[in-house]
Amino acid sequence: MMLRTIPLVLKQITRSPIRSGLTVGGIAIAMFLFCFVEAMRDGVGEATNASAEDATLIVYRQNRYCPFTSKLPQYYGDRIEEIEGVTSAVPVQITVTNCRASLDVVTFRGVPVGELEDVLEPGWRIADGSLAEWRTRGDGALIGEAMANRRGIGVGDRFSAAGITVYVAAILESDAAQDRNVSYVQLPFLQETLKTGGTGGVVTQFSVRVDDPLVMEEVARAIDSEFRYDEHPTSTSSEKAFVGRAARDIIEIVGFATWLGWGALVTVFALVANAIVLAMRDRIRDHAVLQTLGFTGGLIGFMVVFEGAVLGIVGGGIGTLAAWGIARVGHFSMTMGGTNIEISSNPMLLVLGIALAVALGILAGVVPAWRVSRREIAHSFRTV
Repeated sequence: MMLRTIPLVLKQITRSPIRSGLTVGGIAIAMFLFCFVEAMRDGVGEATNASAEDATLIVYRQNRYCPFTSKLPQYYGDRIEEIEGVTSAVPVQITVTNCRASLDVVTFRGVPVGELEDVLEPGWRIADGSLAEWRTRGDGALIGEAMANRRGIGVGDRFSAAGITVYVAAILESDAAQDRNVSYVQLPFLQETLKTGGTGGVVTQFSVRVDDPLVMEEVARAIDSEFRYDEHPTSTSSEKAFVGRAARDIIEIVGFATWLGWGALVTVFALVANAIVLAMRDRIRDHAVLQTLGFTGGLIGFMVVFEGAVLGIVGGGIGTLAAWGIARVGHFSMTMGGTNIEISSNPMLLVLGIALAVALGILAGVVPAWRVSRREIAHSFRTV
């Protein structure tokens, strides 16, 4: 009997197209906001949550928070590699178009040609172009796929930003947000372009790999102790901790946006509840007739709850799909201080958004359904 009432419920919803349409539209907007905020939170989590396999340290200039101000002698790399537990120390020069939090920042990372693999996260691959051409061409650039999609550039194009012009030699695919959203160039080329002394000059940071993730803190302390009394003291931390510190403003923005996301869920509940209450007032006679025809109170209550679920799944589905699709197609990345935090497009976001919308729709219909199921036929006719 419950399944047989589904066509009737759908017909009741479509009988009030304006009210149903406004309700679905409001739910869609609220769920879009909630899911987009959740996508931002997932991106922050992926960029800052450390795992047991992380074995990379970032050596930065002490008390510096922007690539423009962090300057370390390149010869520090030799001294870092002599510290016990360090397997490699790659000098990296970073240049950005904007050091503040922004959605549209171009980041250049200059690395030694023979040490590119030591900087890239495992699982990277060349989607287009040639890595050999990048190695042999001085102005060649290895562009992350997300950055290439945002900028609409491909292999063979020339690309200019921050006063630097490069030739796109290859497109890089990677599971790491830091690699998908930057342009890797040769370290001497970037140093000479920035007029910082050429090869053997200064760099922004060192990317240090350790042989055992369990000793990362000890190695970090040893590195900072090595340069404590030098002209350029260092501050060393794990890569995830470094991203979290560099992108602190973005993390605070996302934290505030979380409250907006919860507010959106409350809005969904209120919209569905309001739509159902108004519908129940209009259908008092209809319910009396249904009871006369033999519909039990429980069956009518099920119809009310099912109506809330339908409104939730339609509006929530539209809003969730829109948020996921925009994040998926847009490849948005929040950047600050040369670190990137991607807005996630995890398919689980679809499941979460639709499931919450349906749950809130059902919950919003429980009280009206309970009241309708207990209403007597005579009372319904007297109300009419």
